[in-house]
Order: sequence, then structure tokens, then C-alpha cells
Amino acid sequence: MMPATTGGPTLFLSTVQTPLGPMIVASHDGGVCALEFENGWPRTERRLRRGARELESRSAADPCGVAQCVEAYFAGELTAFDRLPLDPPGTEFDRRVWDALREIPPGSTITYRELARRVGCNRGFRAVGAANGRNPLAIAVPCHRVVGASGDLRGYAGGLERKRWLLAHEARFQ
Repeated sequence: MMPATTGGPTLFLSTVQTPLGPMIVASHDGGVCALEFENGWPRTERRLRRGARELESRSAADPCGVAQCVEAYFAGELTAFDRLPLDPPGTEFDRRVWDALREIPPGSTITYRELARRVGCNRGFRAVGAANGRNPLAIAVPCHRVVGASGDLRGYAGGLERKRWLLAHEARFQ
């Protein structure tokens, strides 16, 4: 299970370039708290600030190895994020959902209902969907692998075009 974030360490911000646009990284010495596409950053930043964290922008060659993992993922090493130290802020339930997301194999999809079943919340697919939507670690915690009951693409903070692209990217390397 991902560790629970305690207190409010200073988070350092940096930007990583991807084929889908820039991503903002929030990290501290214990790991990566957020990895979000630039357009979704304001929402994630508000959540981080609510956690009484101080945010400080700094240039870093590769905070916690994020840039290297992002580059490897887009080059086809779909498990690159497995080696990344993650420390996202969230409730115990959120972290259970995010841990379950990390168990979905690259190139695969599951439904919200199946995700709810996997976290022991059989009828709680809406709650699971909400926790999925609060995921601050786009791509690293692969919420893009969750689809609607009929297999249709549903909600993705980075936009459905990015979700479609990510799923096609992973399919190419399976």
C-alpha cells in the first residue's frame, strides 16, 4: 500500500515534457505527491494546498527520477512507474483505490464496477469513481485504464483524447 502522507513537508515543483504536453511534478524527499498534466494542475494544486503543504518551485534535473520514468514509459517501458517512490495525499479509501489501479496491467482496462469489487466496495462504484478522479498521479497511478460498464471511455482529468492516446500507446507495446 502507498504510504499515508503525514504533515506538510515543502513540496518542490518542476515540469516534465511528454508527447501529450507538459506535466507538473510535486515532490519531496519521500517521493512524488503529484504528476499532473498542466491543464489539470490548478485542481491538484488546490488539493495539495488544502493539505497544509508549502509549495515551492525549483528546478531539478530529475526529481525522484520522475523524468526518467516518464521518458521510459513513453518509449514503451510501461512498468517504468513501478520504481517511482509515490506519496500522494489522500484518504485511506483513496489510497486503496489507487493501489488497485496500479494492479491493472498495462494495455488492459477494467470497469468502475470491477474496480469497486477489487477494493471490497461492491456497490460503491460511484465512490470508487470519485477516488479515481482525485488521483493526483496521472499515468503513474493509471486511472486511464478504467472504463464505463460498456467499455466506453469515461471521465479522465487529462481529457478523453489523452486517455484514448494512452490506451493505444500501451496496446502498441503489449
